[in-house]
Amino acid sequence: MAHPVSPLALPLPEMPALAGAECASAAAGIRYKGREDVTVFRFAPGTTVAGVFTRNKCPGAPVDWCRAVLKGGRARALVVNAGNSNVFTGKAGQEACARTAEAAAGLVGCKPGEVFLASTGVIGEKLPTERLLAALPGAFGALAEDRWAAAARAIMTTDTFPKAATRTARIGDAEVTINGIAKGSGMIAPDMATMLCFLATDAKIPAPVLQRLLAKGVNASFNCVTVDSDTSTSDTVLLFATGQAKHPRVTAASPPALLRDFARALGEVLHDLALMVARDGEGAQKLVTVKVTGAVSAASARRIAMSIANSPLVKTAIAGEDANWGRIVMAVGKAGEPADRDRLSVAVGGVWMAREGGVVPGYDEAPVVAHMKGREVEITVDIGLGRGKATVWTCDLTHGYIDINGSYRS
Repeated sequence: MAHPVSPLALPLPEMPALAGAECASAAAGIRYKGREDVTVFRFAPGTTVAGVFTRNKCPGAPVDWCRAVLKGGRARALVVNAGNSNVFTGKAGQEACARTAEAAAGLVGCKPGEVFLASTGVIGEKLPTERLLAALPGAFGALAEDRWAAAARAIMTTDTFPKAATRTARIGDAEVTINGIAKGSGMIAPDMATMLCFLATDAKIPAPVLQRLLAKGVNASFNCVTVDSDTSTSDTVLLFATGQAKHPRVTAASPPALLRDFARALGEVLHDLALMVARDGEGAQKLVTVKVTGAVSAASARRIAMSIANSPLVKTAIAGEDANWGRIVMAVGKAGEPADRDRLSVAVGGVWMAREGGVVPGYDEAPVVAHMKGREVEITVDIGLGRGKATVWTCDLTHGYIDINGSYRS
């Protein structure tokens, strides 16, 4: 079922070609009709890879596959399908992964252990492997460096718009590029990532260094986003470094300054993609930023912020444009973190509504209501106990979320 494009949607940026990374998409008919549902990448020999995956205890077979082959630190291909997540499919799911990797390896000329896999869609149905395999030769035969936009569209499920971002950075005197695409709209409370995200750079970076950079970037981006508090079984973020750019050699012993600008650019790409997921939350009409300050630690601040961002009562109040700050106080209190009601302060849209356990004298609700009628809403809470702070992003909870998820399989 097609859904109206989110009013918070952003246009696809112009995605530059990236040396050593070719992509293409194809229609396999796995679940959807009349659209492409398979994305493939081929990477240059010597490409290194980093990955971060869901911590859901019921992961899909592709997640298990990627975790295993990631230990090799090298990648030559990526195969992604939409419409079926290959989760809770037992031995059949494992066999589907092995056959897909073997087929892709044959088309690329590499080992199956250098092929990475991801699937997204319905849980508990066997992947129609024959349809996927039949689509691979055509997909790999259409590879090009400039097909990022099509690749972003082909990985969508309930997404209403494709998600992509790009940045450049400098390593020494050389310029490198980072491209990324992502999909995600519901079942989003990442305990590492969005449902699926794939990034590539032409930099030459060893896998252990790449892994460290990715994990740090994900923690400050995707791990700060929630749509509905449900952590997907398929969450996967993969970063491929093709090594085609000419820059000073990077090693595990390189000074931090050498990769400082690269880390900045990677963080910005991840941040852009993470916020696009929040913007495309199922049924979302508003993007919500939750800022917490004054907590006893940064970790405590994040847990409080997530408690607010995940609260159905807070999210429905935002959907109804109701300046009900009492629900925010409730969400702070239920987080299980140190908090003192009589030191707590709450603001919406920059207007402080409550301080020291009560309403601010002379508080005027009119500017808050006006702010809540906009597409972007900002909530700020000061705990008043320390210097810990955190920012997370979510969306409102509307009838649209129920409509989409109530008919997901039909």
